Amino acid sequence: QVQLVESGGGLVQTGGSLRLSCAASGSIFMINSMGWYRQAPGKQRELVATITSGGSTNYADSVKGRFTISRDNARNTEYLQMNSLEPEDTAVYYCYAVLQRTPTYTKNMYWGQGTQVTVSS
Repeated sequence: QVQLVESGGGLVQTGGSLRLSCAASGSIFMINSMGWYRQAPGKQRELVATITSGGSTNYADSVKGRFTISRDNARNTEYLQMNSLEPEDTAVYYCYAVLQRTPTYTKNMYWGQGTQVTVSS
C-alpha cells in the first residue's frame, strides 16, 4: 500500500504564509513527478505546481512568484511554500505523486487526503 499524508494547512490572513508538506510512505520503488492541485468551492480542481524527479518545476500563472514547490527525495516528501497569500488562494489543497511500487510495476498516481487553506481578508 502507498499513502500520501498532507499537513500544514490552516487559517492565515492576507499576505501571510503557509507551508504544506506531503509525505509518501509504503511500498515505493521510485517517485517520478509530484505536485499540488487545489479546489475552491464551486470551482474545478486547478493544477498549482509540479516538480519532476530532477527538480524541474512548473507553476500556475496565478501563483508564480508567490509559491515554491520543492521535494526531499530521501524522505519521499514534497513541500509547497506559499507566501503573499490572497483570499483567492482559499481552497482544499491536494498533493499527488506519480510513482512505481516495484521496478516492474507500472506508474500510478496517488493522492493525499487534502488540506484546507483559508485566507482571510
